[in-house]
Amino acid sequence: MIKVTLKDGSVKEIESPLSAFDVAKEISPRLAKAACVARINDEIKDLRTVIDNDCTLEILTFDDEDGKKAFRHTASHIMAQAVKRLYPDVKLAIGPAIDNGFYYDFDKDVPFSPEDLTAIEAEMKKIVKEDIKLEHFEMSPEAAVQYLKEQNEPYKVELCEEHAGKNEPISFYKQDDFTDLCAGPHLMSTGFVKAFKLTGCTGAYWRGSEKNKMLSRIYATAFPKASELEEHLARIEEAKKRDHRKLGKELELFAIMDEGPGFPFFLPKGMVLKNTLIDYWRQIHTRDGYVEISTPIMLNRQLWETSGHWDHYKGNMYTTVIDENDFAVKPMNCPGGVLVYKSKPRSYRELPIRMGELGIVHRHEKSGTLHGLMRVRCFTQDDAHIYMTPEQITSEIKGVVKLIDEVYTLFGFKYHVELSTQPEDSMGSKEDWDTATDGLKKALEELGLDYVINEGDGAFYGPKIDFHLEDSLGRTWQCGTIQLDFQLPLRFELEYTGADGEKHRPIMIHRVVFGSIERFIGILTEHFAGAFPIWLSPVQVELMPIADRHNEFTDKVAAELKKNGVRVAVDTRSEKIGFKIREAQLQKIPYMLVIGDKEVETGEVSIRCRKRGDIGSMSVSDFAAMVVREIAEKTIITE
Repeated sequence: MIKVTLKDGSVKEIESPLSAFDVAKEISPRLAKAACVARINDEIKDLRTVIDNDCTLEILTFDDEDGKKAFRHTASHIMAQAVKRLYPDVKLAIGPAIDNGFYYDFDKDVPFSPEDLTAIEAEMKKIVKEDIKLEHFEMSPEAAVQYLKEQNEPYKVELCEEHAGKNEPISFYKQDDFTDLCAGPHLMSTGFVKAFKLTGCTGAYWRGSEKNKMLSRIYATAFPKASELEEHLARIEEAKKRDHRKLGKELELFAIMDEGPGFPFFLPKGMVLKNTLIDYWRQIHTRDGYVEISTPIMLNRQLWETSGHWDHYKGNMYTTVIDENDFAVKPMNCPGGVLVYKSKPRSYRELPIRMGELGIVHRHEKSGTLHGLMRVRCFTQDDAHIYMTPEQITSEIKGVVKLIDEVYTLFGFKYHVELSTQPEDSMGSKEDWDTATDGLKKALEELGLDYVINEGDGAFYGPKIDFHLEDSLGRTWQCGTIQLDFQLPLRFELEYTGADGEKHRPIMIHRVVFGSIERFIGILTEHFAGAFPIWLSPVQVELMPIADRHNEFTDKVAAELKKNGVRVAVDTRSEKIGFKIREAQLQKIPYMLVIGDKEVETGEVSIRCRKRGDIGSMSVSDFAAMVVREIAEKTIITE
């Protein structure tokens, strides 16, 4: 008997070897119908994998992340097969599953047209209808290279040759007339991919390098049901309306100029938004015992060698030579912060020391990855570095987690937490890494926070906790992070005098809440569709006199609101009031005050709310009090 331990802990016994798919059918025909892949002894495998020894087994569906990846990876093979049927001379590159879909890169002399995409979709439907089985097989590295050369697939040859020296078999998947170099896993057949859509085509350098050839990348998505695809496409259309690049231009928040690709220009309204976020940041950090510092934007090579950045991060750094010495523009604030700590002797009585810095950092990002405020080359990082004793680790991490939770809750974000562990390219001993990782785990568990382990994705100097926000469209964004670091204090020889009079090494926390303020503004813009909460809105109230004779009273109302700290704009243009209201609505102004003869006579104002429309009249003082209260309470009106 072969004993198969299922997800719920129960044990299923099978008399002879069976495929994971056949086991799924025995468990539940419904489960087998929905199955995508299997997790066997913690490894993701095809459902065609034969179970011939005792093992643990979990059947994964599209609802599981690994099931979703396999489903969409199979869809990418269907797309590649369709392309090769229609355009036999096209060369294949890579076609992975990605968040919310998949893509495939092709080398085609003439880029794909919209008509081409329509034809490819039609051919994909034929392949799905044919319900072709996917077959897995392997070759020796030498045979694989020879086979791919015969198929005239140079990009696949390049990938294959990189593994030739490992003397391991090379994995392929075949479906009828189409064969692809691929590690898998995949679905059982093409017939499972019922609903898909090609969403666009763009250029992409082979392997992401500007030195390589530009390929044609087709983006697409796939779902088991047509209804799920329709819901997804509707979300995409809504996301287009909320695109922060579009809204940033319409609302006059920021601009990306040709003279500075990746270096955003903040316009007056955008600066109001940015400074309001910064004011809030300073308020909560002062309350929680942080002190603020500022460190230079450029420091010498010796510092970056000591920190490890010169060896581990130089490819992303901007460097120059000053007085015949190498300097680098800072990509991170932490080494400068370390020097501030080291600027005078420290005692255990001072610890923990919480130092915050709104530091401008520069990182070289490839031009193809730049995207509005989401991926830039210059940004303001809301850093803080906490120096502490080993006994203070858990309490300090808990304090940071609570602060991050407070901020995200304020903006209406849900979030989930990931704990990232030691990467291959790391500094320090395994013992230090284990101690640091255990400290993060303990804090999360004491707070009762669920988290998932992200193996090998820590920073090169320590493990980290990452916070992934979920916005109003259900998209996730990685923003806040907490990194525990034993390495920089060691490399910079940081010390404090303990209660025993001896010198000790402090432990360091790196953490951000917003992450990048620029990126956070981009996320907020899309989350709120540009209709920011009143406390964040660059213009909080707009006054609209109907005629010039109403300007004098309008000015008095504006002065009263400004005296109360309200951000006010006045539209005195010779336009009809309906036009002014529409313009203000497009600018997402929270409140609009219409002022005509009646208002001048009664001394009141007619109020129109961005969300609720006309809400009646009110005295100026009562309206001012209401707005001031909403601003102070940071009220969020759901749009």
